[in-house]
Amino acid sequence: MRLSAPIFHLKRKAKLLSRDEGIPLHKALDRIAVQEGYSGWSLLASKQSALAPAGKIFAQLVPGDLMLLGARPGQGKTLMSLELAVEAMRSGKRCAFYSLEYTEKDILERFRAIGVEPAQFDGQFDFDCSDAIQADYIIAALASAPRGTIAVIDYLQLLDQRRENPALEVQVGALRSFAQERGMIIVFISQIDRSYDPSKKPCPDIRDVRLPNPLDLTLFSKLCFLNDGDIRFQSAR
Repeated sequence: MRLSAPIFHLKRKAKLLSRDEGIPLHKALDRIAVQEGYSGWSLLASKQSALAPAGKIFAQLVPGDLMLLGARPGQGKTLMSLELAVEAMRSGKRCAFYSLEYTEKDILERFRAIGVEPAQFDGQFDFDCSDAIQADYIIAALASAPRGTIAVIDYLQLLDQRRENPALEVQVGALRSFAQERGMIIVFISQIDRSYDPSKKPCPDIRDVRLPNPLDLTLFSKLCFLNDGDIRFQSAR
C-alpha cells in the first residue's frame, strides 16, 4: 500500500500530534497508521521495513567500523540508529545504546515508532544514560561484550562536554582502537552545523559536521547523512 508521504514525514506528523494532544507517541503513531489504511503503526512499519535502508546499511558494516550518523535535529538520526540496532539484533548480535540526550522511556517510545516491541529483544539490548558516559566508561562497559556487538553513542559532540573528560579526538581514537581490537561496530550520532543549507545541497556531508572541538574525521570508516528523507551512505576509506 502506497503511503501518502514518506514514512519519515509520517513519524514527524505523529510527534507533532503527540505533543499537541498530549498523548503517548505510540498512540499518535497508531492514529497516523489508521489514516494510512493500516490497523496500527506496527503493521505499517513492518510492511515498509523491506523498503527501509537500515538493512542495506547494516549489511555494509563490518567489525571494527566506526560510523558517523549525522543530521540536523528532527531528521530521523536516532530512529535510524535504532533501526540499525534492530537489524543487528535480528541477526543475533547484541546492541548497547549510550545516550547523554535521551531517557530510557524516550528510547522505548522510539523503538515503538519503528514498529518494534523492545521486549522481543530482551537480553540483547542495553541502554545507559549515565552522566559519566565517555570513551573509558564505554570501553569498560563493553569489556566482556561479544565480537560483533553494535554500540550507539548519542551523541558525538557531548562526549567531551565535561571539562574532566579527555579531548574528543582522544576519545574517538580510543574507541576506534577498541572497536578494531574487539571486533565491535560503533555508531556515533552527530550534530550538523547550523550553517548547512538544504536549499544549496539536498543532504549534508562531512564538511557540515559540527565540530566545537577539534576532531580528525578520518577516524570514521563509514559515513551516513540524512535530510528530509534523503539518505547518503558511503565508506570513508
